[in-house]
Amino acid sequence: MTVPTDPPCIVLGLETQIGLAVVRELGRAGVRVIGIAHDSRAIGLHSRYLTEALTVPEPRSAALLQALRDIGQRHGNCSLLAISEVNLSWLDSHRDALGPLQAALPDSAALRWVLDKSRTLQAARAVGIEVPESHDPQSLPEALALRAVLPYPVVLKWKDPNAVAPLLRAHGLPLLKTEYVHGPEGWDAAARRYAPLSQWPMAQRYCPGVGLGQFFFMHRGQAVRRFQHVRVAEWPPEGGFSSVCDAVPLDAHAGLQELSVRLLQHIGWEGVAMVEYRWDPATGRAVLMEINGRFWGSFPLAVQAGAGFARLAHAAALGLPLPVLTPPLAPQRCRMLSTELKRLVRIVLQPTRIADPLFQRRPGHELARFLGDFLRPDVGYYVWSSDDPRPWLRDLSNLVQGR
Repeated sequence: MTVPTDPPCIVLGLETQIGLAVVRELGRAGVRVIGIAHDSRAIGLHSRYLTEALTVPEPRSAALLQALRDIGQRHGNCSLLAISEVNLSWLDSHRDALGPLQAALPDSAALRWVLDKSRTLQAARAVGIEVPESHDPQSLPEALALRAVLPYPVVLKWKDPNAVAPLLRAHGLPLLKTEYVHGPEGWDAAARRYAPLSQWPMAQRYCPGVGLGQFFFMHRGQAVRRFQHVRVAEWPPEGGFSSVCDAVPLDAHAGLQELSVRLLQHIGWEGVAMVEYRWDPATGRAVLMEINGRFWGSFPLAVQAGAGFARLAHAAALGLPLPVLTPPLAPQRCRMLSTELKRLVRIVLQPTRIADPLFQRRPGHELARFLGDFLRPDVGYYVWSSDDPRPWLRDLSNLVQGR
């Protein structure tokens, strides 16, 4: 029996479809994948493409550091890909404690640019990208003074959700990725709600349109791989993350791609990144929302299209020659069925719970598209895969058990 000699890849974070998709892409390319999850019910733990799997219940802990070092002692030179921003930040602060592992991490300063949305907007303005009108109060009087000047409706977003999450938990408040405020009374309520934290979310002018994601692998200052998608359906319906998305040919939005690359170069980014816009098909206007400096929620679509970002990250982390990849496929569509069903229920049966006052409900259209997608040959799924069905069964079991 021949023992593989190529360096393996550690994937930290198997709880979501993102980590699962990374495992599948690497495993199908012949890379040995060692998966680490914090939850024994993680769907990625059940992938056939894992050569080794372990569960470390304590996230971002001394026990996790020790587990990583143990893998390094057994396997020597390994790459390490982290799925979540919180794990990226944690690894960034423990670079010197990883032994022989080669973590796919951006420069620390570049990571700070990406994690702080206010700094991201600042960098975008510097390279000529349009950004939403934003207000960033620093005190309760300053927040209350915005009551009369905000361009309602506004969307509230935390500058650094990961940093503020522990403070919110300590005060018994939920972390809301986005919150819609339709008038002065709603803003007053939000400003006073967060007063005990002495921190407030940014208030941004509402931007109509759909989510347009542009994805890049930056290597030595150049975009060596590109991919893009448009969101067909989002959860929640007023905007959040894609439950259905379509690959977009690379000859579309070419000028915007160059601006996105310029933005990543401006902050010194290396590795995978998603530059996300709100794009209005009626006007062609694209407004920056954020940069995700990690593998993104719709990453299964990129895998389905053969974009190869995980393979690039693995090779670059180890200093190996980058793989030669064929152009990504388009059109392709990818969907998350469980989220689609929630979305249909919201649109058809719970329309008053849709926060966006400008959202256009089309229940018949949504139902027809949902059913029609089962018949399309170019439609893939976030979790289901015929060559790797066990993660889907685990996901179904988690849903039935309410987990």
